[in-house]
Amino acid sequence: MDAIALGPLLISLPRLYAFLAALLLLIASLLLLRLPKGHQARWFNGLVIAWLLAARLGHVMVHWSVYEQAPLDALKFWQPGYDPLWGLIAALLWSAWTLRRQALKLLGAAVLVAASSALWFALVLTNPLGSDTGLERLPELTLENLDGEPVELASLTGKPVILNLWATWCPPCRREMPLLAEVDERDDVTVVVVNQGEELLQIIRFLDGEELAFRHPLLDPRQQLMVLSESPGLPTTLFFDAQGALLERHIGELTRAQLNAWLSP
Repeated sequence: MDAIALGPLLISLPRLYAFLAALLLLIASLLLLRLPKGHQARWFNGLVIAWLLAARLGHVMVHWSVYEQAPLDALKFWQPGYDPLWGLIAALLWSAWTLRRQALKLLGAAVLVAASSALWFALVLTNPLGSDTGLERLPELTLENLDGEPVELASLTGKPVILNLWATWCPPCRREMPLLAEVDERDDVTVVVVNQGEELLQIIRFLDGEELAFRHPLLDPRQQLMVLSESPGLPTTLFFDAQGALLERHIGELTRAQLNAWLSP
């Protein structure tokens, strides 16, 4: 699992770990560096901004072939897509500039920044708050399409399968639907969008209003897939290989770079 739910709020675990690492960095710097209050605020706030901007820029540059298709996606800072190495370099350069006249404090700041980055990496790697999905294969579950016809999920294998759980009330679900519809036009993958718990008329109104067409829009009125996948919230996307074995799972909004990485040979 790469997210947890706190009430109605769905929080990405890597971002939660980043917040905890930053909080520990702030506390440690207050106790050990003992910078004047204004200088402390300038260094730490600037460090966070430098890290975020550089990490985002680094990710966009590494995946430019993807962002070239939709350059404005680079400005969607709420989506996944940050390169921690670029962020660390920017944070160290910012520290070097703001503490350039205080060699010992600069050295201490560099050690603390490196230590907090190592802590974040270790948390992401071990994922202590996460858990495995309850699914290992595309489930043998029969659902209905928008015409009321039964569809067996297990019968959709033969090509890789992207199984997306969504609802019309979910803003990130709505934002990622055009991207999923675009991927659905490909011949080398099967996209299955399964609405969770809503009425047919509400779903049709949304899809028609947004001019979205899918080959496999399905209904899951009892939210069985949410239970089977042990999903903490929506959207949830599962990626299966051509034989129906689970390869990837993502909680939260998808990105073009992420989908391209899944579908690359």
